[in-house]
Amino acid sequence: MKGRFTYLFTALFAISLFSCDHSVPKTGTSEVLSAPVPVADNGRLIDTAISLLQTGDVVLRMGAGAQSMLLSRLNKTDKGFSHCGLVVVEHGYPYVYHCIGGEDNPDARMRRDSAHHFFSPLHNTALGIARLDVDTGAEKMLIINYFNKQPRFDLHFDMATDDELYCTEFAWKVLTATAGDTAFLPLSEINGRRYVGTDNLYLNNHAHLIWRVQFM
Repeated sequence: MKGRFTYLFTALFAISLFSCDHSVPKTGTSEVLSAPVPVADNGRLIDTAISLLQTGDVVLRMGAGAQSMLLSRLNKTDKGFSHCGLVVVEHGYPYVYHCIGGEDNPDARMRRDSAHHFFSPLHNTALGIARLDVDTGAEKMLIINYFNKQPRFDLHFDMATDDELYCTEFAWKVLTATAGDTAFLPLSEINGRRYVGTDNLYLNNHAHLIWRVQFM
């Protein structure tokens, strides 16, 4: 039921966005833009991406389903990603902290997944890594603090709540709190409602997209 509600809300939100935003999607200011790669290369590319990860990085992916496509359309400029998480390297290996709902996460609590799991090409069509100019030590503490509180996925996409968070809201709140400035990262707005698109996290003066690849 929760998954259906989220899907319906996202669809309605995306439709309202389409009705007001007629701009042509742009690729942004990515350093690495790759054409689709053969399936046989997926594992190698994921291993390369994981070798680049550092604590504090924003990791991005594009899901293969219809709901992911709707979520990606909420981005005003670059519609290439639908989900994100934040990286913490623990004992030499990067883990991804992220907020997700639906059938893949029945209890809707914040997850801590291995980078390999997060980047799996099984249900994803693209991945990316963004790096921001923030104090990663302070960012790590905030990530862990949020995770220890085990917030649920925010079905209402309401930025006023901290006990319920959606994926980009979590990343935005951690990064702006680390910077000590709510204007550190931009927000998108539609019909007077402010929200965080995935592209808000890396299409700004404080971020650098260091890796991007699209799977076949």
